[in-house]
Amino acid sequence: MRIDILTLFPDMCRAVFHESIVGRAIAAGKLDVRAVNIRDYTLDKHRRVDDTPYGGGMGMLMQAQPIYDCYRAVAAESAQKPHVIYLSPQGKVLTQTRARELARMDHLVLLCGHYEGVDERVLEEIVDEELSIGDYVLTGGELPALVLTDCVARMIDGVLPNETAYSEESHYASLLEHPQYTKPYEWNGKTVPEVLVSGHHANIETWKRQESLRRTYERRPDLLKTAELDKSDKKFLQSLTKKDEDLD
Repeated sequence: MRIDILTLFPDMCRAVFHESIVGRAIAAGKLDVRAVNIRDYTLDKHRRVDDTPYGGGMGMLMQAQPIYDCYRAVAAESAQKPHVIYLSPQGKVLTQTRARELARMDHLVLLCGHYEGVDERVLEEIVDEELSIGDYVLTGGELPALVLTDCVARMIDGVLPNETAYSEESHYASLLEHPQYTKPYEWNGKTVPEVLVSGHHANIETWKRQESLRRTYERRPDLLKTAELDKSDKKFLQSLTKKDEDLD
């Protein structure tokens, strides 16, 4: 997969995506991530990419021309039109499900806004969808673009050791991940749950599933509406509900 990040701050992006798992995936040729400087495509001799908004208002807006020409240069290197995402607090909130879908695409272009935003006309011209990483506002789209890159990249074949490395994590199947423990067995007076050191694999798997259900029920019950639950899952959740009712 190729991911192009269109940005005013390419060095900020490169400092992140060349590290850790994503950095290793790039080095191994599993992933191609590039930060493209929008300023390189401005026609202004002072390298300006922004101007005041029509109709008044605070701040400056990024102009359409540099963004459009930057996008066209990137798209010209692709055999088909890349999927363009504008990182914006007005977009739909990024989910693990959407990240899995994006991971199956060949080429993503991530547009990072800055200042007070971007001229609407270029968004209408090139953007396929808008995504947000949460209901809050940042100074630019670089951090959301890096979050999206990391989220998508780790689900590309070969980036992580195997599918289990991400399929048991929080949000993969609309459930939060179960608690995890490592050595030492006892720390600060607290011990690891006995089932995890029992060697009984079936009991361990049951414990993991139930703790995942419990944690989701307690912290994000809204996720249970879309989770795939079998009869034993539903029975366990009913027992949690009954306990809550008994405490009332």
